[in-house]
Amino acid sequence: MPNRHFERHRTDRIGWLRAAVLGANDGIVSTASLILGVAAANADHQAVLIAGVAGLVAGAMSMAAGEYVSVHSQADTEKADLEKEKLELATEPEAELRELTGIYVHRGLDADLARKVAEQLTAKDALAAHARDELGISEAFSARPVQAALSSAASFSVGAVLPLAVAWLIPGDLMIWTVAGSTAFFLALLGGVAAHTGGADVVKGASRVLFWGVLAMAATYLVGSLFGVASA
Repeated sequence: MPNRHFERHRTDRIGWLRAAVLGANDGIVSTASLILGVAAANADHQAVLIAGVAGLVAGAMSMAAGEYVSVHSQADTEKADLEKEKLELATEPEAELRELTGIYVHRGLDADLARKVAEQLTAKDALAAHARDELGISEAFSARPVQAALSSAASFSVGAVLPLAVAWLIPGDLMIWTVAGSTAFFLALLGGVAAHTGGADVVKGASRVLFWGVLAMAATYLVGSLFGVASA
């Protein structure tokens, strides 16, 4: 009995990983930046927490809605392309067979072998063959709007809770520096974990996320400080 060979590729994770990392990063950065900006404007502790919670709720809903609409548009486009391809297969099967043969020739097969491969794949599932090799639509990369929306909202909420919890636990003068420091740590950790999961360089992944997060926090802190001085 032949041994079965199973492989798990990182591309299988690309759909949910992208949405999850984007959501968590946005949750951490936007909430921490909001907290720092409001705190820098000399707001009291309760006002800072209310702003943070409001930012969490609004951000999670916004991420879910935006991701759903965006990915659903991609799904609609894929569906329309598949319907068009199905019609062409029904009305012009020989032309579609030549097109598929040409694709395999372009990939390195000789004409005779390419024709045989195209004929066999067409006989098995013509639409699947054209979807994969002509349109670039496969199961691993197909659009899943609900999954993307839920992943984004959940990961945003988890990310936003981290700086919010720090702000709640440590009021007073230390709050700004503690939130900034812990957020930098969370961002580096997120970037490193995401890079490792996706098979990329961990240090580069962590540095990239950390740089933009720190820049966002510095900008909002500066704006809050300016308003705080102006209102003093």
